[in-house]
Amino acid sequence: MSKMHVKKGDEVVVINGKYRGKRGKIVEASPSEGKVIVEGVNIVTKHVKPRKMGEPGGLIKAESALYADKVQLICPKCGRPTRTGHKINSKGKKVRTCKKSDCLAEFE
Repeated sequence: MSKMHVKKGDEVVVINGKYRGKRGKIVEASPSEGKVIVEGVNIVTKHVKPRKMGEPGGLIKAESALYADKVQLICPKCGRPTRTGHKINSKGKKVRTCKKSDCLAEFE
């Protein structure tokens, strides 16, 4: 999977799994793996070893990656989870569009 429907900085909602219904921003996207890291979602506990003298080790909570198909983009205009379409705007730039019939907003 090389292309994804979401990118870094997008507001998304998780559509299935343990964190279903949770909203958050995409912190990092990995198109080669087809995964994204969403802020505040899929929290895991990591065991971290101290690397330098005086640096604390222990348990650290961090967000883990989840598959991009498990998240759906939230339209910035209507505020609802939506599928996205693509079209060329008047300036000749390819933009994403909201597929809700009453919204049809364009966004970057």
